[in-house]
Amino acid sequence: MIDDLRTLVEVESPSRDREALTASAKAVAAVVENRLGGRAVLVESPAGPHVHWSGGGDPRVLVLGHHDTVFPLGTLARRPFRVAGGRATGPGVFDMLGGLVQAVHGLATLDDRSGVEILVTADEEVGSHHSRTLLEERALACGAVLVVEGAADGGGLKTARKGCGNFQVSVTGRAAHAGLEPEAGVNALVEAAHQVLHIASLGRPEVGTTVTPTVASAGTLDNVVPAEATIAVDVRVETEAEKTRVEAAFAALTPRLPGAEVNVAGGVGRPPMPPAASAGLFSLARRLMPDLDGHHVGGGSDGNFTAALGVPTLDGLGAVGGGAHADHEYLEVGAMPERAALVAGLVEALRSGADRPGEGADRRAFSRSGGRG
Repeated sequence: MIDDLRTLVEVESPSRDREALTASAKAVAAVVENRLGGRAVLVESPAGPHVHWSGGGDPRVLVLGHHDTVFPLGTLARRPFRVAGGRATGPGVFDMLGGLVQAVHGLATLDDRSGVEILVTADEEVGSHHSRTLLEERALACGAVLVVEGAADGGGLKTARKGCGNFQVSVTGRAAHAGLEPEAGVNALVEAAHQVLHIASLGRPEVGTTVTPTVASAGTLDNVVPAEATIAVDVRVETEAEKTRVEAAFAALTPRLPGAEVNVAGGVGRPPMPPAASAGLFSLARRLMPDLDGHHVGGGSDGNFTAALGVPTLDGLGAVGGGAHADHEYLEVGAMPERAALVAGLVEALRSGADRPGEGADRRAFSRSGGRG
């Protein structure tokens, strides 16, 4: 597993870089084919190639991940792959190349892989705009989804996720000389300040809704009344009702200054993943590993999309570690065999059609896959 992880990390794969993502997809496909046999197909898209592998037979379970990362080319030179002190470090080890490696090696322990599919997309980190149709199609065909994103704190699984999205608020005013006749202008920066305060008030943390202005820009020169301003806003919601409320509130934004204009783009692109979507699969996972915890998390994944379809979805089955999207990203090497075995145990139970198998059968499957049980 360490060798395969090194291979994937050392092929950098920043989102939106088609050349790099093509090389990364080929590396992922080679690892899959080497460990599982068969053919891993590269599915071309405007974002870069997705990787799809099938064990044949009637589809029963989809193992879902992505190979794009948030780190720009050159990060590897500054932060090369290393294993020291029980941890692997390097760009993408936790989010989420480690999870891919664990899943593949877990499946390699199974004698029968029929009914299993793997889909590794190329644009999850930037919204899954070019993979959503494909991943939803395969999720519906398989009927159960195991997402190998990094684990929650302490190695827990992700049993619910907030819906998440971004809004872009554009303010148009009118330029004027800031000293000679500021009254002739319409100050887009002042209008943006009004909008930011109102937007921030839309959050309802008591029900899990956060509305956070994150990036703003305005103006051209220090002696010119700003004619334009922009505001970026991050939104997280736990329910469809809150998604509807927040989107309606953004659509209703109106200018406070005479002559100003306000336009809004964006929305909550990833719907919430409710606890009900993972309940059955999480129960099965706890039969395999009784000490597992379930966590509700604010970040989104492709599991949000599959859960919204009504397909049972369990997330956070990937690497144990931390520091996603940060320079201190790491993976706990000692947890890799057990996590691989957990994926294998879940897949074997689902592949066999035993959605709620008895505890003895579950534990035997987990034991054969190498887990502690």
